[in-house]
Amino acid sequence: MDSTPKFSGKAKVSPLDKPIEKSKSRSDQMSLSAFALIFSELVQYCEGRVQLVSEMQSKLSEIGYNVGQRVVDLMLIREKTYKRETRLINMLIFIRSKVWMTLFGKEADKLEKGNDEKNIYYIIEREPIVNKFISVPKDKKAINCAAFVGGIIEAILNECNFPAKVTVHWHEGTTFMIKFDDSVIARDKLLEK
Repeated sequence: MDSTPKFSGKAKVSPLDKPIEKSKSRSDQMSLSAFALIFSELVQYCEGRVQLVSEMQSKLSEIGYNVGQRVVDLMLIREKTYKRETRLINMLIFIRSKVWMTLFGKEADKLEKGNDEKNIYYIIEREPIVNKFISVPKDKKAINCAAFVGGIIEAILNECNFPAKVTVHWHEGTTFMIKFDDSVIARDKLLEK
């Protein structure tokens, strides 16, 4: 008996090794109903483990942060067209366009700079998909499940060396307030020269 393995000539490729480029087929996309079911289960999981609305948003953000670390791996490191962003505005445009397109199939509605402070930016989404199919109990009306997406944004920024804190607010839909560390602003000013 021959104990040497036989190879068919084709190596098996893991789905994680494939690029995440959008194809013309729908086979590589998750159905909206499946996403809504999984996300509603995630919200129920978080709700069962916390008492306050702020704790629930914090828990959703924490889970989103873990997802964001993996998203940045998939989008930046494994893509052949990877270009590391060094400028703040370019990184925000990358999140508003490419990250949003990868995660939600469309760009975010707005990207704005804060008027009062130089280290605050806003990404505005009128109707985030994570809030679309969630029915909130009357005692927790202030909950914004988009804290999950805020965690994803924060992870992507931190992993790309743009330390920031992202909070989620109700204003013109859902507003992701991104407050950058002062070192990011200082580095960006140095790059302007």
